[in-house]
Amino acid sequence: MTEGITSAPELGKPDYELAIKQHDDYIAALKSCNVEVTVLESDERYPDSCFVEDTAVLTKRCAIITNPGAASRNGEKDEIVGAVKQFYADDQIEYIKAPGTLEGGDVMMAGDHFYVGRSARTNEEGIRQFISILEKYGFSGSEVPLEKVLHLKTGVNYIENNNMLTAGEFVEKPEFEKYNKIVIAEDEAYAANCIWVNGKVIVPWGYPAVEKAVRDAGYEVILVDTSEYRKLDGGLSCLSLRF
Repeated sequence: MTEGITSAPELGKPDYELAIKQHDDYIAALKSCNVEVTVLESDERYPDSCFVEDTAVLTKRCAIITNPGAASRNGEKDEIVGAVKQFYADDQIEYIKAPGTLEGGDVMMAGDHFYVGRSARTNEEGIRQFISILEKYGFSGSEVPLEKVLHLKTGVNYIENNNMLTAGEFVEKPEFEKYNKIVIAEDEAYAANCIWVNGKVIVPWGYPAVEKAVRDAGYEVILVDTSEYRKLDGGLSCLSLRF
């Protein structure tokens, strides 16, 4: 993972031993939310494969295997299928096909509606296929154009109860007008990527304003340091598939 893709080389390469410790802490945090955690074997062919969120979108009615837009990561989608089949029947598993591309980091679920970021990694055809699959299973979806960030959930995350964390370009986007927005200042924008799990919210360690805002919204907070994953453009949601 020290050779993973990054848009911020100035942050330096990840410290591998520290990254392993942080990953262990992340797993412990998930387990403390009363979920069962499946830990996959490492795959040294894919330096970014710790970011399993990008390879699939898992819903209560179907699983959608994505087609990642980063060439060096595209093979990861084939490796996630075996793990997904532990939880979904073959006729519940759908696939995004080329020339469509889609990465799970661009998908945000809010109830039965899925927002999909159109980004450098997720294209128009991928979104078209994705929404078509959603509608087959009684869900809905809509496109959100991205202007600056890598993935949709880099800057906006739904934490249930009509509450949404927003930063940067997402604060004023009309698509999210109906939600209670918790607006995050630019200096803590990285921490917009929090995850809601069974009523608790896991928040990146080191962002006190975000931690306070989430607590003030009535949530129990669990802090996890993701400093080494930030160096690879990754955050809390990227490291797991939650369903």
